Amino acid sequence: MAKPNVISKQELLEAAQTCLAEKGIERITLKAVAEQAKVSQGTVYYHFRTKEQLMIELVQSLCDASWQSMQQSDRTMEEAIQEAKERCDHHSVYHRLFFSSLAASFHNKENRMQLGSMIQQENKYLSEILRARWGQSPVKDISMDQWGIIMNALIDGLAVQALLDEEFPKEDVFTALQVFFDFMTNEVKP
Repeated sequence: MAKPNVISKQELLEAAQTCLAEKGIERITLKAVAEQAKVSQGTVYYHFRTKEQLMIELVQSLCDASWQSMQQSDRTMEEAIQEAKERCDHHSVYHRLFFSSLAASFHNKENRMQLGSMIQQENKYLSEILRARWGQSPVKDISMDQWGIIMNALIDGLAVQALLDEEFPKEDVFTALQVFFDFMTNEVKP
């Protein structure tokens, strides 16, 4: 197959993001992305063999953009928690996309490894934010890398609950999360 030179992979991801916003996750297809980008389906298939691969790469693209923005602005823990709160919603497109991709990846080793790598990168970023905030772990037997994993799991767990419960008390829960991290910060001060 000849390499299509009419559109980049990033441009297709942007078209997919527009499709996702307009059609919702249930109705996004490779054909819809091709129509949105005004290219042939073959062009989309060249870059993404399956809808699942497109979805995983879209999740990766959204995550990368979020983390790059966070690193460039030297965001604080408070800003990271605020951003997580903003994405934590019963109608969260990002988390629906992420968890749908996660479920679909259980049957595809390559996709599972790609999502696993993305989660490991998130854990690393969170560890770096915590290290900048705390300097050292507030708990002797918990490493900073483990704190990153715990925080990532905590935030993803809150997102699952918000997706499943329209009455999820997001404001109260994220206020409590901020109080928890403030408490942990005070624990490491001399």
